[in-house]
Amino acid sequence: MAAGDGGDEVRVLQNLRGKIYDAKHLVPNKMRDFFCTINLDQEEVFRTQVVEKSLSPYFGEEFYFEIPRTFQWLSFYIYDKSVLQKDLRIGKVSIKKEDLCNYTGKENWFMLQPVDSNSEVQGKVHLELKLNELITDNGSVCQQLVVHIKECHGLPLINGQNCDPYATVSLVGPSRNDQKKTKVKKKTSNPQFNETFYFEVTRSSSYTKKSQFQVEEEDIEKLEVRVDLWNNGNLVQDIFLGEIKVPVKVLRNDSFQAWYLLQPRENGNKSSKTDDLGSLRLNICYTEDCVLPSEYYTPLRNLLLKSSDVQPISASAAYILSEVCRDKYDAVLPLVRLLLHHHKLVPFVAAVAELDLKDTQEANTIFRGNSLATRCVDEMMKIVGKHYLKVTLKPVIDEICESPKPCEIDPIKLKEGDNVEINMENLRYYVDKVFREIVRSSISCPTLMCDVFYSLRHLAAKRFPNDPHVQYSAVSSFVFLRFFAVAVVSPHTFHLRPHHPDAQTSRTLTLISKAIQTLGSWGSLSKSKLSSFKETFMCEFFKTFQEEKFTESVKKFLDDVSSTESKEPSGVSEPVHLKEGEMYKRAQGRTRIGKKNFKKRWFCLTSREFTYHKQQDKEPIFTIPIKNILAVEKLDESSFNKKNMFQVLHGEKPLYIQANNCVEASEWIEALCRVTRCNQKRLSFYHPSAFLNGSWLCCKATAESTEGCARCTADVPADTQIEIDGDRETERIYSLFTINRSKLQKLEEACGSIAVYQGPRKEPDDYSNFTIEDSVATFHTLQQIIDILEKLSESHEKYQKKRSSSAKYGSEENPIVGKVS
Repeated sequence: MAAGDGGDEVRVLQNLRGKIYDAKHLVPNKMRDFFCTINLDQEEVFRTQVVEKSLSPYFGEEFYFEIPRTFQWLSFYIYDKSVLQKDLRIGKVSIKKEDLCNYTGKENWFMLQPVDSNSEVQGKVHLELKLNELITDNGSVCQQLVVHIKECHGLPLINGQNCDPYATVSLVGPSRNDQKKTKVKKKTSNPQFNETFYFEVTRSSSYTKKSQFQVEEEDIEKLEVRVDLWNNGNLVQDIFLGEIKVPVKVLRNDSFQAWYLLQPRENGNKSSKTDDLGSLRLNICYTEDCVLPSEYYTPLRNLLLKSSDVQPISASAAYILSEVCRDKYDAVLPLVRLLLHHHKLVPFVAAVAELDLKDTQEANTIFRGNSLATRCVDEMMKIVGKHYLKVTLKPVIDEICESPKPCEIDPIKLKEGDNVEINMENLRYYVDKVFREIVRSSISCPTLMCDVFYSLRHLAAKRFPNDPHVQYSAVSSFVFLRFFAVAVVSPHTFHLRPHHPDAQTSRTLTLISKAIQTLGSWGSLSKSKLSSFKETFMCEFFKTFQEEKFTESVKKFLDDVSSTESKEPSGVSEPVHLKEGEMYKRAQGRTRIGKKNFKKRWFCLTSREFTYHKQQDKEPIFTIPIKNILAVEKLDESSFNKKNMFQVLHGEKPLYIQANNCVEASEWIEALCRVTRCNQKRLSFYHPSAFLNGSWLCCKATAESTEGCARCTADVPADTQIEIDGDRETERIYSLFTINRSKLQKLEEACGSIAVYQGPRKEPDDYSNFTIEDSVATFHTLQQIIDILEKLSESHEKYQKKRSSSAKYGSEENPIVGKVS
């Protein structure tokens, strides 16, 4: 098995990506500050920056993350930002998980729906229902309904805290509504009720009517069991958490046990004013991959990995993938990761770049489009250039964000009292500093990026031999325009800043980014180029720059980053920053009053150590060397009645940490596991719960030094790397080929038509969008792809049948498929 591949187990993995574009016609009908969040059920996992003073805010933010748990609804909430009061939810877009496939890869406008407590539900409830026949003292037969409410799972947080849930259990019919209630469970999202309730379904003959309007024997066809979950409000109103309904007629004389997903109230989320709330434009792509054991992917993986050796490259499996996908990005993401993982990316990028250059007629337009080659390089830079960006730009970006100076030079946007000369000096100071950091950074540029730039540079020089500058513009179009300039304008996206900058700082970063693009574009400082600027104020700004000085600095930098010569060592190697952010940690020692509490801290993970600080950029309070970490595992919620907790086991007591949401917790666990994977003393067993009040909650052992009672989830050989999951990426590519099977067949028909009929193409529309340089070679690869798809499809079907047969409907083995009323 290749390093980083999944292994022998079948895994079901989910991810979500897309873009939040803009909203329009929001209420209230006046200029406000808006932001948007993404929620899995009721858990926020993503938040955009605040767009100030707008009726139709443009967010323009992309998102991508793994989804580590089951969920029912994906929701997007629009908030009206408030300084003194709680942020107001204007409206929402909620999509059922089962319906996400209808919107995948499409840009859609969604009408905002009202937000009310009756429609905000999540979680599931475990019930056992049974109808018993009882014989009364006088010999008559009576039916009795037994409702055993066992437990709930995944109830929402209330005001950021675990709820105090209880359930009401009712038998409802045309002429009755008998209701009973469980005890309240304190501070838990997974309450264990284990309470049984009894209801008389049919009346015995001795039953005396209380009124002339009641029937003597109720119609069982019209009865239903209703379970409502509530949060106990103590002194305030109780909050509805969800309900389920089960018709009594489905029970007959059987015992029925299942998990049920909680549903909104029937009148929840219905309003005659939904059109008045506005709308939100989104692009959503949700995928759920069933990853088979590694050996199933060998044929497809091998076919993809030999793509760079296929002549012509357009006849390769990797290139055909990009041809049949409607959005090339769908193909690029898994393809780049797979080729990168197996050290095949550089030759493939060189091959597709050479094909790209064949269609480039003018040197000044080189690599400016969104072709397969440019998108592959973009994705490669995002993956391998994270640390490079951090060591190069983070200090100066921090300075700009934490001590901002006014930099607006657009006369239209200047505020009263602004001095444009001072602003221009401030902007020039920032631009000089960012530019200086970039052109001095070649020593830190990753080798893989240098290898790709080297190939692009020489391919460009070969394509345009009479243009001495094209070899530089081929590299600058990526490293300046698509890498550094993009990171400057969106530091949060590239993890250079933990939060979105405010509006004024965002504007400053935009102006700096424009300047960096211009300075990095070969020859842009010439007078002829400056005169073509759409924004005259930027033209005036650039007149202060000395062309020769900046051009020479850019030339030297581009020479350095596109060289394959080994760089001089910079002395002691700097630790690589991997992840940082705010979380909560449980106190390591006892407080003065003897109680351990949770405190907000800034955490930082590098290739050398894991630290936490009182605030960002302060000295660390506590440090764990990476070599000392023995295991990183989830912590049961029952330990502290808190969600999204994990533990870092090292030489001392476990460090208990609470992340802000499930996505963040999963990302931290993965990052910590990855960097500690090669530690020699990793544990094989751990305690999934905490040691409290003299015993481990999981196994009840009383000695704190007792060996763990559960096997570590990351107990693997020390030489295994998981930076890229090769099987996951291959499965994604299989799914893309399967989704686009009809286009594969069209391409196959086109190849056959070209091979058989060499005359003029009578119906070019059928295949004019495909690149077919060699119809025979392309046809041969297509046959291989289709044959592999059929075999993989059979393997998936066998797994699905096995999964279905091994899990009885609504049983404990498959708890989330219980009947939903």
